[in-house]
Amino acid sequence: MNRFQARLAGRKRPPTGFVSQPEPQSIGLFAKGRQLCAGNFLFAGQLVEAPDTSIWDIATEESPIAPLLHGCAWLDDLAAVGDHKARSKAQDWVFEWIDRYGRGRGPGWTPDLTGRRLIRWINHGFFIMRSREKVDIDKYLTSLARQTLFLSRRWKSTLPGLPRFEALSGMIYAGLSLEGMSSHVAPALAALSRDCRDQIDAEGGLQTRNPEELLDVLTLLCWVVQALQESERPVPETVTAAINRIAPTLRAMRHADGGLARFHGGGRGIDGRLDYALGASGNKDLPDHSRHMGYGRLAAGRTTVVIDAAPPPTGQASYDAHASTCAFELTSGRRPVVVSCGSGRNFGTDWRRFGRATASHSTLSLAGYSSSRLGVPSRLNGIRHELLVDTPDLVPAEYSTTQFGTRYEVAHNGYQMTHGLTHARTLDLSVEGRDLSGEDLLTTLSDADKLRFDRALERDAGGIPFGLRFHLHPEVEASLDMGGTAVSLTLKSGEIWVFRHDGSAEMRLEPSVFLENGRLKPRATQQVVLSGRAMSYATRVRWTLAKAHETPNAVRDYAMDDPAGLEND
Repeated sequence: MNRFQARLAGRKRPPTGFVSQPEPQSIGLFAKGRQLCAGNFLFAGQLVEAPDTSIWDIATEESPIAPLLHGCAWLDDLAAVGDHKARSKAQDWVFEWIDRYGRGRGPGWTPDLTGRRLIRWINHGFFIMRSREKVDIDKYLTSLARQTLFLSRRWKSTLPGLPRFEALSGMIYAGLSLEGMSSHVAPALAALSRDCRDQIDAEGGLQTRNPEELLDVLTLLCWVVQALQESERPVPETVTAAINRIAPTLRAMRHADGGLARFHGGGRGIDGRLDYALGASGNKDLPDHSRHMGYGRLAAGRTTVVIDAAPPPTGQASYDAHASTCAFELTSGRRPVVVSCGSGRNFGTDWRRFGRATASHSTLSLAGYSSSRLGVPSRLNGIRHELLVDTPDLVPAEYSTTQFGTRYEVAHNGYQMTHGLTHARTLDLSVEGRDLSGEDLLTTLSDADKLRFDRALERDAGGIPFGLRFHLHPEVEASLDMGGTAVSLTLKSGEIWVFRHDGSAEMRLEPSVFLENGRLKPRATQQVVLSGRAMSYATRVRWTLAKAHETPNAVRDYAMDDPAGLEND
């Protein structure tokens, strides 16, 4: 149907120009733009060095990177460079797309990709049309009209959430910017208003619980509001209300380094985009201490802790969800310390499955089991996905203050049916943010749980093995200290943190990986592992992560990061 409607849209009378000159809203990376100009194509962890090759020839239409190409977000990076060479590349590749795919061919004719592409083409319209002949400009405007008409007929087929927001935002953008397209604005705005009411919950979150997706939705809504205001049209109250719910939620999931917590398929976000979106929202509300999109937060001094404190997504919303219940991340100033491995979807099927397991998060897992399990592959919108099944359905969480700081308590029953065990975690952050104390408890809560635990012990006579993992950021240098009873963690800023435990488990440093968008391959790193065996109805492990005494509360952090993401690959 997408292909059919794309071909049918070719009969639409094209617009004759822009109603007003659109201002670019999206943020690109200068370093990536220079790479594209040099013929170094880095998408989804794959690097293709082909200086004299079109962007449309670097991968097949069935390749996993095809959606990234056809969404045309790379136009942001070329526009960030902005010189003659970058503009020539942008123009050549856009007009080549029209010649190759403009009549309904190729993988780019899905509503979400079309909406994403329309926004970029309109944002950078004058960058693309500059110094081109009238025949090319007419071809460009005709293609914009075709894609707008296609969206008006196919947006309903997109999945709720970010794909639907992309499709509707693209249609609104086109309707406001192009002559003769204004009739599409009202129905698209009505649908967007419904989705703002139905898809953004009372906590300001999405069903997928993906922080980076929520940031993308806020960015799209801010663009729509600005476009409506510039065209002197009223902004629906439901859109404004959704923005006001989302902004505090994103602040709750924001670490001290300005990046988002990396849970449920989301990354830290493109540098600068979170600040831009929060500023554009006009909302200055700070998050309270309740759960926001299911995440808890502790913050003091230069330290932030974000905890996954709710059941994972289920059903269609779980296509990229992780078994990360009760996991946490910790950041000190500009430096992430304890992290999740992240989403491996850009590194292939095996890495994607690896990143979704409980053992890839900083929490407790039983040997061979995750707190949620992956179901059999099934098709969702024509794409094979493994949805989460057997997820925890009881995840109590509570924030409180203590004499020494703040506390977060959370638990889940993900191991109750298999082992009769409930995992409970308590995290205490000191008032100055220098000490994080934790307690992890595996316990039975009923006679039925005890019976399941006894049966599990019959299978593992030596006790049920568990691992309490703390994955470290690749820039953290870890070494065993004090005769193997502690681990010293040295950050690039010069800060030193020391990890200790109560001796009830065996502590080791083991290899780990950091799965980061834009990298050529997973980055090698380390993890602190406390391993042991549950042999009774209650097994408790206590640990601390604290700054060394000689480490000041604040440091001058001048160490530079690698903006292109290629330095260590």
